[in-house]
Amino acid sequence: MSPIKQVILNKDTKIKPVWIMRQAGRYLPEFKEIRKRNTNFINLCLNPSLSSEITLQPLRRFALDAAIIFSDILILPYGFKQKVEFKKNFGPILGDFNLNQTLKVTEDDFIKRVNPVYKVINLVKNNKLTENKSIIGFVGAPWTLLVYILNKQSPKQNLNKDLFKDQYFIKKTLKIIEKFLKIHIKNQIDNGAELIQIFDSWAGLLDNKDLDFYIYNPTQSLIEYTKSLNVPVICFPRGIKNYKRYCEIVKPDVICIDYEVDPEKIEKEIKIPVQGGLDPKILLTDKDNLKKEATKYLDIFKDHPYIFNLGHGVLPETDPNMMDYLIKTVKNYK
Repeated sequence: MSPIKQVILNKDTKIKPVWIMRQAGRYLPEFKEIRKRNTNFINLCLNPSLSSEITLQPLRRFALDAAIIFSDILILPYGFKQKVEFKKNFGPILGDFNLNQTLKVTEDDFIKRVNPVYKVINLVKNNKLTENKSIIGFVGAPWTLLVYILNKQSPKQNLNKDLFKDQYFIKKTLKIIEKFLKIHIKNQIDNGAELIQIFDSWAGLLDNKDLDFYIYNPTQSLIEYTKSLNVPVICFPRGIKNYKRYCEIVKPDVICIDYEVDPEKIEKEIKIPVQGGLDPKILLTDKDNLKKEATKYLDIFKDHPYIFNLGHGVLPETDPNMMDYLIKTVKNYK
């Protein structure tokens, strides 16, 4: 059993496995070489030989305990035929969403469009580098995907609240998102993913009164479905105000915390395994500071089932040597 699964299934506190969100990609020189020649990001995600190579690159460099597939949460709208592209220094730009057209997209249509992602998982699973390591598949949470699908860009730039006024339309759209997420999860698992992480990157945008409708109910449905396939689920509701309540309602196997939350409070309040927390910007400082901050998390969760990770994805300007130092710090922790 891989170290991460030992923590999740056996609640092992003696080991502190490590993997890093966005470990495959933008900060590695070998990735930048591939990216230079492949400017269309979605096409790169859908190229099994290149995408599997990118997934494996950090495992060649670092003593990580998992491979997370090089893909994107926006593969989902791409799969049901919404236009998705990535603009340099801006982020994703999506085409118009047509509810009636999307309702006509079949399961077979969807699988055909995103099938290369499943091939990537299969290739990674069967590579020697991933022996005794967890293969992590992932999806975006329904709320975060709804934001991108309707807003057509990151809400960091601008979120048009009027898009969410028609409750009938929103309910229908959430149902479609949920349907295709379950198909996407099942196919990732069928091809070798042994853990699924649900990224709710924009959970922090909502008021408490809206959490049941947009986050708790649709996410809980996904978690129950994934657990029915005997695969554990890690949830990352970034920016959510009350992690304890989230865990009590949606019942993930692991909760991934962001860097703005107090880890001591989490350790006291939450009984399930915890992942993450370290601010990615700490990797941009110096080794002494990095060691101090990483050790703080390891100390707090010393007697708690814990998977070391960041509180968000690794930043593009990160020095790979700092990443190496971080992973060695975790591995040498006693």
